[in-house]
Amino acid sequence: MPSALPQGDPPPPDGRLPAAALDAARDRPFGVYVHVPFCTRRCGYCDFNTYTATELGPGVNQGNYVDTMLREIALAADVLAGAALPPVSTIFFGGGTPTLLPAEHLGLVIREVAESFGLAADVEITTEANPETVAPGYLGKLRAAGFTRISVGMQSAVPRVLAVLDREHRPGRPEQVVAEARAAGFEHVNLDLIYGAPHETDADWQASLDAAVGAGPDHVSAYALVVEEGTALARQVASGAVPATDDDVQADRYVMADETLRAAGYDWYEISNWARTASGRCRHNELYWSDANWWGFGPGAHSHVGGVRWWNVKHPTRYAALLDAGASPAAGRETLDADARWTERVMLGVRRREGLPVAELRQPARQALPQLATWGLLDPGSLHAGRVTLTQRGRLMADAVVKELLTA
Repeated sequence: MPSALPQGDPPPPDGRLPAAALDAARDRPFGVYVHVPFCTRRCGYCDFNTYTATELGPGVNQGNYVDTMLREIALAADVLAGAALPPVSTIFFGGGTPTLLPAEHLGLVIREVAESFGLAADVEITTEANPETVAPGYLGKLRAAGFTRISVGMQSAVPRVLAVLDREHRPGRPEQVVAEARAAGFEHVNLDLIYGAPHETDADWQASLDAAVGAGPDHVSAYALVVEEGTALARQVASGAVPATDDDVQADRYVMADETLRAAGYDWYEISNWARTASGRCRHNELYWSDANWWGFGPGAHSHVGGVRWWNVKHPTRYAALLDAGASPAAGRETLDADARWTERVMLGVRRREGLPVAELRQPARQALPQLATWGLLDPGSLHAGRVTLTQRGRLMADAVVKELLTA
């Protein structure tokens, strides 16, 4: 089953935010996340808040899901009234599989967000998509609905690796989707890859990288497989049916990805993300990484406004019931103090190509920077420019670098 929600304070039934949070959110970028929790099947490695038809139970169906979400958008518009937020700069539909819903339903959400909050002239609107759920006609409808970017779950180009990951699409289909998305008018297309799956070889991973590059997306994400507790994959590893992931192998695969993508003209801008141009970066993710504000709509979605973070109840049935009753679907929330926000700025800032301003660090951490550079973890040139930027080796040891900076 999906991972548990964090602990937190009880939220008010009407979802109201403190005046201080609304004031702190002024003039900071504002984005929207839309969670669509439906999947045709559950991938063995996935612990996201997603549900197959047999897991949903009675009272929930995909056909009326958007109607329920529109009620949360109305609630958000009321809560944020008078907050002086800028127009929405990014909308990201994730899941689950957003493309299981009709494109027209997704377009209704976009229109409601536009009417409630306004959209920036250059708004980025992304949807995730499984390759088997989209076709040229559907992609054209997505563009007509306002989508500007699509992120396709490729994961691997090798049949037996796809089988281990329980992916349904056939090899070659993600690359076809890239071409079809281009033909439909999408300027920005991402392919998602996963490395380190059980039984995957170096040759398998290189084949996946080559296939992704050959498809010609302007963005590639590559994530190390994490065996999450409670998943089918975790049970297979525990029983010995498949081998556990190996940290050294994962590190080697990351280097292969970085070198292959760099040779093909992609620059890393966050540890797991590469883009061919600055305009090809995922601006929605950059919003998360830069302490901006966003409202997450849907069951299990997380939000952040002005230093207050909250998360919705997980199950779609409970989510719908609360909104039907005129109540907020929030399950809990927390107010981040200055130290917590600083910790997050360090953790997220170090992961980015632009790096973290040295001035953000406390004095003991600043004194540790030359040694970290001597060990090959930080770029000396960036330090001279007043920023902390990881080298490739530093990206492999990012968690250790962050720990050093936070505890020095």
